[in-house]
Amino acid sequence: MIRFDSDYLEGAHPAILQRLMETNLEQTAGYGADPYCQAAAEKIRAACEAPDAAVHFLVGGTQTNTIVICSLLRPYEGVLCPDSGHINCHEVNAIESTGHKVLAVPARHGKIRAEDIARAVLAWQNDAAWEHIVKPGMVYISQPTETGSIYTKAELTAIRKVCSQYGLPLFIDGARLAAALAAPGNDLSLPELAKLCDIFYIGGTKSGALFGEAVVIPNPGLIDGFRSIQKQRGGLLAKGRLLGLQFDTLFTDRLYFRLGEHAVKLAMELKEGFLKKGYPFWHDSPTNQQFPILTAEQAARLRRDFSFEDFGSARQGRRIARFCTSWAATEEQVRCLLEKI
Repeated sequence: MIRFDSDYLEGAHPAILQRLMETNLEQTAGYGADPYCQAAAEKIRAACEAPDAAVHFLVGGTQTNTIVICSLLRPYEGVLCPDSGHINCHEVNAIESTGHKVLAVPARHGKIRAEDIARAVLAWQNDAAWEHIVKPGMVYISQPTETGSIYTKAELTAIRKVCSQYGLPLFIDGARLAAALAAPGNDLSLPELAKLCDIFYIGGTKSGALFGEAVVIPNPGLIDGFRSIQKQRGGLLAKGRLLGLQFDTLFTDRLYFRLGEHAVKLAMELKEGFLKKGYPFWHDSPTNQQFPILTAEQAARLRRDFSFEDFGSARQGRRIARFCTSWAATEEQVRCLLEKI
């Protein structure tokens, strides 16, 4: 069985495992106060061209989203996000468990527009019962989105402008950021993204690490006591060096970026192979998530040898399938799939 369900199904890049083995018996300070976390933070600041940024390491995406969002919001505020956003669809009620509401905004292939945000804020402001309604307090988007689409520089600039206009911090979920940066047609660099948002994270779990996400706060004064909030929410890892060492490795010799480029390259080969054999696609994703449309018979045949995600219904009784290539996917795995369709 070859798995295309997601991009975190393998362990870790060999370079990370090698460094973990080499440093296994070293003694370091805990909770991220170690040389590896410090080195990783410096490399991330350099890559983001944000020399003053605060960098914090957490274990997983849901934990990261929850801690960041509850750190930014007042008790009476909620978070605006695309209705297909991860925090709205795939994290149970992690955000709501902190006392904050997810305010879903209709999305188009995973993306919301600046005018959608403005409309949601004005609807709250103009409601006669505004004191009794959850106030939009921040904006959450992901790059890339849940459907593999990416925000352009113009789109993100417009969102940044409207967020600044209404005093809404902009938080970007970067669980698959490596794939977005490597996507054909992407016009946003990592430094540009860092300048256009208030806080974001660089995903390691889906980009070659055993686990881990790096939260980057370009303006370190944005959140007071972030590490204390991490600890309160169970997100401050005692063996913090395990996170730092992984990101130190990923940001050495462009490994993080190269792994994203590899996953996207194979996704484009997968897409081209499906298209050549006449399969329609739900939409044109430039990232490592691809969405061909299959009949029930085609899907059943492929599931004998491959696993992939059912992403919903399409016309004429067909289904949208999601095939996701990873940092560790191989040419042989893609070739086997294309020979079967």
